[in-house]
Amino acid sequence: MLKYIESFQHSLVYKLIFAVGLTLFFSISFLSFFIIKYEKKKALNVKAAEVCRLSETIQQGAHYAMMLNSQDELNQIVHNIGKQSEIEYVRIFNNAGEVRFSNIRDEIGDKTDIKAEACNVCHLTDPPLQSDAPDQKNRIFTSPNGYRLMGITSHIYNEMGCSGDCHVHPLDEKVLGTIDVVVSLQNTDKQILFYEKGLIAFAILIFLVIATIIGLFVMRFVNRPIKQVIQEAHHIRKGDCNGKVSVNQNDEIGQLVFAINQMGDEIGQKQEALDSQRKEYRMLFGMVPCLITVQDKNFKLLRYNHEFAECFDPQEGDYCFAAYKNRTEPCEACPVLKTFEDGKSHHSEQSGVNRDGTPSYWTLKTAPIHNRGGDIIAVMEISMDITKRRMLEQEVFKSETKYRAIFNHIPNPLFVLDKATLEILDCNDSVKTVYGFEKEGILHHTYGRCFDPDYRDYWIEEIKTCKALNKVRQIDSQGNVIYADIRVSPSEYLGKEVLLLTATDITYRLKAEQQLIQASKMTTLGEMATGVAHELNQPLSVIKTASNFLLKKVKHQETIADNIMLTMTEEIDGQVDRAAKIINHMREFGHKSEVTSKPVQVNIPLEKAFELFSRQLELREIKVIKTLEKELPMIMADSNRLEQIFINLLINARDAIEGWIATDSADSYRNKKTIWLRTYSDDNGVCIEVEDSGSGIPAQVSDKIFEPFFTTKKVGKGTGLGLSISYGIVQDYDGTIRVTNGEQGGARFIIRFPLA
Repeated sequence: MLKYIESFQHSLVYKLIFAVGLTLFFSISFLSFFIIKYEKKKALNVKAAEVCRLSETIQQGAHYAMMLNSQDELNQIVHNIGKQSEIEYVRIFNNAGEVRFSNIRDEIGDKTDIKAEACNVCHLTDPPLQSDAPDQKNRIFTSPNGYRLMGITSHIYNEMGCSGDCHVHPLDEKVLGTIDVVVSLQNTDKQILFYEKGLIAFAILIFLVIATIIGLFVMRFVNRPIKQVIQEAHHIRKGDCNGKVSVNQNDEIGQLVFAINQMGDEIGQKQEALDSQRKEYRMLFGMVPCLITVQDKNFKLLRYNHEFAECFDPQEGDYCFAAYKNRTEPCEACPVLKTFEDGKSHHSEQSGVNRDGTPSYWTLKTAPIHNRGGDIIAVMEISMDITKRRMLEQEVFKSETKYRAIFNHIPNPLFVLDKATLEILDCNDSVKTVYGFEKEGILHHTYGRCFDPDYRDYWIEEIKTCKALNKVRQIDSQGNVIYADIRVSPSEYLGKEVLLLTATDITYRLKAEQQLIQASKMTTLGEMATGVAHELNQPLSVIKTASNFLLKKVKHQETIADNIMLTMTEEIDGQVDRAAKIINHMREFGHKSEVTSKPVQVNIPLEKAFELFSRQLELREIKVIKTLEKELPMIMADSNRLEQIFINLLINARDAIEGWIATDSADSYRNKKTIWLRTYSDDNGVCIEVEDSGSGIPAQVSDKIFEPFFTTKKVGKGTGLGLSISYGIVQDYDGTIRVTNGEQGGARFIIRFPLA
């Protein structure tokens, strides 16, 4: 009960009723006070007016008797008037203060005190008042019986009729006496008291009615909705935002309820989002794959995530230095301590030993946690285990050391080039051996430095295509020419796209190949000796005949006609040019050629090769059918080396025909001695075909005929180098060579070169 009363005293209804009631109480009290005061004054004024009228009535009634000095009549008038209700007594005083007439006969003749109530009205001043003072005539006093009395005094003035022979009053005496009428106010006071009680009761009733109405109104339209709002606010505080306050009011309370409901909905939505974020953050904090701890100033673990608990199994009250490193005191340079000191984030890399004795490495970063006052109350430490990375780094370092040693000891020069600029980012020690450049002197230069300036741009573009480049002409640090096979592959180096370039020095190999090719040429020239001798014998015979004719004419001193002389000399000059051409051709063919490339029309070296063998083939009765495209596109090659390819193929065709004839019947002898020479072009390049009418290539040896020293000829008939050398020359110019059996059954060699 006391709790209910105490809660009610603290309620809004109580405060509102108390405030309104207090206001009403004082308002009604003040209003009642003034009304009662007014009514009292009004009642007294009415009573005073009645007494005044009575006094005047007495004075008027006694005037005649007084003029006749009829004392008995005056006594009778006073006595009769005194018998009326509420009149206590009626007195007539003379100017000496003696009671001359009274309804109380025992006091007639008594002399009153000048300061008595009846006299004090006029005798307050000296001399006394000579005229009536309306505001001083009335007096109210208490009777010995306890009720109030009202007395009215009025003067009896001297008149002309009173100062004659019959009276003794002189004319200068103005006031002859006083009439004092005293009436009881007991009934009047009872009426006033009843009125006061009624008014007070009415005021109390009004107060109670208004307070009740206000209370009921507040209880219905204020207290009940507010209680529901308070209850809903408690629910919202506890996180239950699904409830609603149901109040059908359009006033401010209704607006408050609507705002509370809307606030509950918004808080509910935000609470759901907050709960979702809290769950997400808890999950992240608990399941993040790194170690997270929260520590106080004493390095005690306040919170930690699942990963930390799995790794170190900490107990309540553990310290970070004990959990991490099994230490009994904090670390010397602790980032957590620094964060507490300066409030900034710090990071470092730490190492230690796990509980199982294995080494452990981790990197950590700290972050301060502030309270509302801005003070640092804790520090969050996030640690990432980098043990595997450190172990891998050590392994990588070992591997890098090993592969750096391998890199530097590779016998071929190895370059690491920037893909865009071909800047040399790194190279191995073999660069100095082959190119003569010191590593420090060539780094950060372009690889184009290793090429002849005239061909530098071409080879740089070729290298960027990542194609295999064979027999590339380069220069070393001294300007000497070297040849290399280059292999390029894209890779990545220190975050950059690079090209790994391996150069194989083939200078000495090429020299050996050139010597071998030269020897092959000499062998070919030896094999062509008979045909060449016949070729030279014919112009020599013509020259001999012409010279004998001229000599004979000179000995006989015969005149030679001019036209005959002109014909003879022109013939001799033409045969000499023919012989010189054959000799120069053989000398050019036998000359050691360089590995160079320039635009060539393949019909020209093919014709030259045929010229060298035409007489030899003619002597062997071998027919040559040429089908050559006249306007062939150019290819990039060397004419002399191409001629060597075609001579080797013609020799093979000749030998194949002669070898087949030795085993064939005599009837088909003349129908099979044919060689076909064809050239044509398409969008992919230029093709040369050399086909013979021999026995063809056996299937079991078709994949071996380009191998060095492999031959199907009889011992002493061939070296096995011709096709191998031809294959190498074709490869030098990015061409292809293959062999098939032709339509006539013989071998068909097909060579294809890309367009220039």
